[in-house]
Amino acid sequence: MTNQPYGGYGSYEPYQEPQAQGQGPAQGQGQAWPENQAYVDPYADQQYTQQWQGQTWETQLQPPVAPAPVAPAPDPVGADGPEYGPATLGGNSRVTDAQRARAEGRSPIIEPGMQPAVLTALLGLLLAGGAALGSYALLVPLVVLQGLTAAGWFRLNGMWPARQGIALGFLGALAADAALLVSDRSPAAILGTLGVWVLLSLVLQLRSHADPDERMYGLTATVVAAALAIVAGGYLAADADAVTVGAVAVAAGMVARALPLPTPVSVVVALLVAAGAGFALDGSAAGAGLGAGAAVCALIGHRVASYDYPSRFVHFTAGVALPLAVAAPAVYALARLLD
Repeated sequence: MTNQPYGGYGSYEPYQEPQAQGQGPAQGQGQAWPENQAYVDPYADQQYTQQWQGQTWETQLQPPVAPAPVAPAPDPVGADGPEYGPATLGGNSRVTDAQRARAEGRSPIIEPGMQPAVLTALLGLLLAGGAALGSYALLVPLVVLQGLTAAGWFRLNGMWPARQGIALGFLGALAADAALLVSDRSPAAILGTLGVWVLLSLVLQLRSHADPDERMYGLTATVVAAALAIVAGGYLAADADAVTVGAVAVAAGMVARALPLPTPVSVVVALLVAAGAGFALDGSAAGAGLGAGAAVCALIGHRVASYDYPSRFVHFTAGVALPLAVAAPAVYALARLLD
């Protein structure tokens, strides 16, 4: 190989074989290869294979490298904005409105308000007017009350859609009404229907293929919804005058309870208004006692319908019906006790 320029990038220097110390001439004094001897590349057999002579990356699994600590963010100057916790990989579970209200120190209870109270008053006045006209006239608003009670209780418990349970409770109420009318408004018809419907609800839930916990929850909701709807039939069993006094007292008490007053004050005002309405209708202390007793039960139903941020549907079903439905046994019992 000759000393010719290589590709225009300068001259090609001849290869000199390195010699060990003490052998042959020193570096810089070596002899060039003869021109007639071909150049042999000592790395020709390694052109296509890369060999590492030093340390390489290991193929074994390495322990994870701990992240560098992050300096805390500086505190905001003069700002009252929300504070956020550290970031997480898994995220946070959904916080309900009731849980957020408790965390912020607010009450998780939202009361139905004035519009459901007005509807309760209207339904109570219809019950009072129907009782004055006769049992069959009373039956029309009573059926509406029982349907709202069954539907509102299921929705209040977060079970929706629950058409089978609502239909079962409503049918139990209709059966109790029919039994009352056939038996000349005997209260035993309510107890008998209630026992049959509890057994029927138990059999239907045992046939369900849901989880045991879900079946137990569904059984509880079904039995309570049927019981409330059936017990509301107590207006049919009570005397017409007692129904008039009790229904009007509940109507007046619920409107007073919805006034924009502190809760303890509004409760006292509602009881006084209900007792006054009972006294005005009956003209006696017994009427005042009947009105106050019905209002106490109605306030319990109102409080149940306000539990843990209920929806608007709950307010216009359970919030309307539960005060009147829960007051029905008190109207019957107090009327007989105070008579």
